Amino acid sequence: MAKKSVIARSEKKQKFSTREVKRCFKCGRRHGYMGDFDLCRICFKEMAHEGQLPGVKKASW
Repeated sequence: MAKKSVIARSEKKQKFSTREVKRCFKCGRRHGYMGDFDLCRICFKEMAHEGQLPGVKKASW
């Protein structure tokens, strides 16, 4: 979980567009971010396993 100060800093408008950081809305993680769901990979896996993401289905071999 990211610190509140780090999340608040990333939400501010940046001077340059390349400095913008996309973060998971649930935990604030920036690595492993999935833009389609606005989640990181860990939160995506947890929510999909619990059935909270409609249309997402676990693939089985």
